[in-house]
Amino acid sequence: GMFTHLEMLERQAHEAALKQEEEEQREEKLARLKARVQELRLQRDQLQAKVDLQQKGQPGKEGAVSDPAQPSAQAVVEWKIKSIEAMLKLFYLTGISGKWTTRGVCFCISTAYEGTYLDFYYLDLLIKPEVQIHRHSIPIFIPLEQIAKKYLQTDIRRFLSVLSDHLNAYVGRRYQADQLQEHFSDQIVGTMQRNSLCNLLVFNYNVSSKSQTFQFNVRLLYEDPCCSLPTEVIVSATPDAPRFLAEVAAAHSDLLRHLALHKAFPSLRSAKGSVH
Repeated sequence: GMFTHLEMLERQAHEAALKQEEEEQREEKLARLKARVQELRLQRDQLQAKVDLQQKGQPGKEGAVSDPAQPSAQAVVEWKIKSIEAMLKLFYLTGISGKWTTRGVCFCISTAYEGTYLDFYYLDLLIKPEVQIHRHSIPIFIPLEQIAKKYLQTDIRRFLSVLSDHLNAYVGRRYQADQLQEHFSDQIVGTMQRNSLCNLLVFNYNVSSKSQTFQFNVRLLYEDPCCSLPTEVIVSATPDAPRFLAEVAAAHSDLLRHLALHKAFPSLRSAKGSVH
């Protein structure tokens, strides 16, 4: 009956969430270990660069003396270059690559969702006399200016990492919506509504019993711009629907909160025959 069906949905959601969490933990652990190795190498290179700067500021064989606390502009540029070179090695493991240009460095941020590679975004930085964005292909709705204002001058590595998180979360949300429309268009009632950032999705779908079809409305809100799973899920039936559908809607809401949209939907669809 209905309660058996609800228990089955909850069990499926729980098992799927556990499996997905275990896989993500394994991948994250491996990525953290690799990133840690590169981070330590980056710290080593940065320390070596600082030592080199101090040595240049000390008296040389010719007797030239400069203040170690005030390195020359050329020495600062050399240190920036060494830091960026080390950074390129570090970010290679996280989907960010780069190459030198005549005036700075051009970064390429590759995005993916669950092993599927999606879009590439480019960011051309100038490093002389200060780091600044020259050109880019970042979508206008990504808060690039805010991220740059917060991190670009003080921590380029953090700047690229945060920007990558925003881009990967966006393409992940978009990918889920595209997959839903591509594979389950016959189950969607009307047109899915979504904004440019894909952090608000609204659509309707039908759930049928042996003798009647009921329409559910879904509203998915992603308040965390770096998250590809919704922070708020509202599933509701029409006002004149039977009361028991509220329990079905709650079960569907739980699935949508813990699973990717296009992976949760088959479970919602398979529930049709169990609605009485």
